[in-house]
Amino acid sequence: MEDAGIIELYFRRDESAIKETDSKYGAYCTAIALNLLRIMEDAQECVNDTYMSVWEQIPPRLPESFRLFLGRITRSIAIGRYRKMHAKKRYDGVETALSELEECLPSNKNVEREFDAKELSRHISDWLDRLEEQDRMIFVRRYWYGDTASTLAKKTGISEAGMSRKLSRLRESLRKHLTERGDEI
Repeated sequence: MEDAGIIELYFRRDESAIKETDSKYGAYCTAIALNLLRIMEDAQECVNDTYMSVWEQIPPRLPESFRLFLGRITRSIAIGRYRKMHAKKRYDGVETALSELEECLPSNKNVEREFDAKELSRHISDWLDRLEEQDRMIFVRRYWYGDTASTLAKKTGISEAGMSRKLSRLRESLRKHLTERGDEI
């Protein structure tokens, strides 16, 4: 079923919308949650929470890209679950990826004082647009979808050490780009 048809089911409050969403995007949402949490049962709970959130948001929202809408919700729920469970010392999934980015992104305090989130997002998007396709894919897969460096190495045919160096260079490039635009790191 096409996305517009699935969204129409949500607008009609037809419960088959959830079945259709799961049929088309269940694996996609599960992969996002699993990459961040590393435990299948928790990933499946996040996906179920995603469907509940979508049910509550549509209507009135009409997402431009249903796939990205689902991905964003799933990622947000998974990170929230990670943070909750991390306080209990259960996970090591997303912590490494997030800590890697801390070195090249402005602190929250400075962002709140000097830049709104849209400007920072625009700067990052500008930087991503300038990257070669493979580097953009690597960066997004690592820091949005939570793929591990070893997974990315296998997907691209780059050695794990080479992937670690590439990720380090990408973070440094982002840090430099943001610094040049006035962001305090």
